[in-house]
Amino acid sequence: MRFLIWGAGAIGGTMGAKLARARHDVTLVDTAAMHVAAINREGMGINGPVLEFTVQVPAFTPDDLTGQWDTIILATKAQDTEAATQALLPHLGAEGCVISAQNGLNELAIARIVGDARTVGAFVNFGADYIEPGVVHWGGRGAVVVGEIDGRLTPRLEAIRDAWLGFDDRTIATTNIWGYLWSKEAYGAMLFATALTSEPIADVLAMPAYRDTYIGLAREILAVSAARGVTPEAFDGFDPAAYLPDAGRAAAVRSLDDLVAFNRHSAKTHSGIWRDIAVRKRRTEVDAQLGIVVSLGRDAGVPTPLTARLVELIHNVESGGRPQSLATLDLLKP
Repeated sequence: MRFLIWGAGAIGGTMGAKLARARHDVTLVDTAAMHVAAINREGMGINGPVLEFTVQVPAFTPDDLTGQWDTIILATKAQDTEAATQALLPHLGAEGCVISAQNGLNELAIARIVGDARTVGAFVNFGADYIEPGVVHWGGRGAVVVGEIDGRLTPRLEAIRDAWLGFDDRTIATTNIWGYLWSKEAYGAMLFATALTSEPIADVLAMPAYRDTYIGLAREILAVSAARGVTPEAFDGFDPAAYLPDAGRAAAVRSLDDLVAFNRHSAKTHSGIWRDIAVRKRRTEVDAQLGIVVSLGRDAGVPTPLTARLVELIHNVESGGRPQSLATLDLLKP
């Protein structure tokens, strides 16, 4: 299959390199000129416990790219979705589609620009980090799911699924991609909470003092998804049924234990959120990932005070107003 991957960082770089290694026709695009130059000079390098390899794959900055593609994988940060979709639009074939391999509910923004019929959803939960120009660390495998945003099982979707098996042989096609995306929103809120600290994901998820915080976040977000008629899906230890109000705390604690176990098996010890703040010194995806949930909750009449407070605290940490510490996470306790 012929892919254009827009955003060659942790997610796009890993997927692009592995798909190219599986003999698909892959072209990478990234705004970081040094990254593009390194890929063209030395190849796209992947290291870590999953696989270590380097593959030759053409890379361009947006200004230097020409041509059109029928399948474009968008793998930018969530806050850059609208600008990136506008930028890639001239390169999208008339019958082509954009697949969102991002965190968040970015399919909503993509569809407003390219149309529902040319938007495909994806859920990716593998662990990866951009290390330096031309190099990405692939720290652990996770669920990979693709789905049409209208819930149909189409020949296009099956072709994408079959091609993505070259990336991960457990890739599945679903008729409920929104269920996966909303579950990832709930789990993602937990990861934002852990990024308020300097602790590894597994360690801070395991701390009993914060279990009610994680449960409260998941319940708020899943309440918004329920108001929108979405049935959430389970993945990689996250069991959405365990966070329903009538499920009981014990069920939620078991799910948190499963999430701890999942993260212990990954060489990616800290989230990309933590890395944005502590290493790359840049803003996180909090507004695009969690701010939108607060807004959608408000529209649906579902209160999300804990999620809104988390957004506020992440902003405080981003600006240097608070340190990444357990004391900051304490401020989120319900």
